[in-house]
Amino acid sequence: MRGAGRSSAGARSKSSSSPQKSRKPAGKPAVAAPAKSHLGFAIPPRFIAAGVGLAIVGALAIVATTDHRAERALAAVSADLVQSSADLGFRIDNISLQGASPRSSADVMRAAALPAHAPLIGLDLDAARRRIEQVGWVKSATVMRLLPDSVVIAVQERHLLAVWQHNGQVAVIDNDGVVASTASPSGFSSLPLVVGDGANTAAGTILPAVLSRPRLAERLEALVRVDGRRWDLRLKSGCIIQLPATDEEAALIRLDQLDQQSRVLDLGLSRIDLRDPEMVLVRPRQNAAANSVSDGA
Repeated sequence: MRGAGRSSAGARSKSSSSPQKSRKPAGKPAVAAPAKSHLGFAIPPRFIAAGVGLAIVGALAIVATTDHRAERALAAVSADLVQSSADLGFRIDNISLQGASPRSSADVMRAAALPAHAPLIGLDLDAARRRIEQVGWVKSATVMRLLPDSVVIAVQERHLLAVWQHNGQVAVIDNDGVVASTASPSGFSSLPLVVGDGANTAAGTILPAVLSRPRLAERLEALVRVDGRRWDLRLKSGCIIQLPATDEEAALIRLDQLDQQSRVLDLGLSRIDLRDPEMVLVRPRQNAAANSVSDGA
């Protein structure tokens, strides 16, 4: 009995000294723990859902910069979602204009019509581009969005060549003869003046040849288109230089030779006729009779 008592007490002692296993409280369901980032802190599920939604909208926005089909798909996104994206920072806070001269910048920005802080995701890029290309200064335009808050407008401007006077109207034209409708001629007094029917489309050929000759260019008042075939160069002195309908460059070379030999541009002549390739006819201002000058004179 004594031995049995000691054995029983020892068993009780071993049982009381062994560690207790943890048990979950009865009646309470298991709850999933919040997801953890690689940094170790918990990410609430609602933030995960919001991030996934914005990622989808952002992907659509990126595709829409180059694909008009994606632009139409983007238009189907609910207005609430677009506004929510603006509230989260996807809005127009910065507009970058590239390729525009100081004179045209204001017209381009006005035509773009991009309101500050408007939702960037809902921006119609193609409509903005079409509006900008209506500006007379602009030859072509590209409009891009850069997430999260920027728009880039890149324009290629027309090369403004001359001021065109026609049927009592005055306009600025580019090197293709196209009128830059928003460019005021009063702001382009440094451009040469071309006058007459068809002068706008023909100016791109003759002007480089004339303006490359400094003595002639600095005395030039206007280029007048005659019968839609040829040019008269009207100088500030009142002298008229008549060019042929063809081979204008050869006629100007003869004029260069005469000017080098006799300073013909400074003689106060009324007319210099270069239409005949064999000779140059000149008319003094005070003498109505025409005189012929050979190429070697």
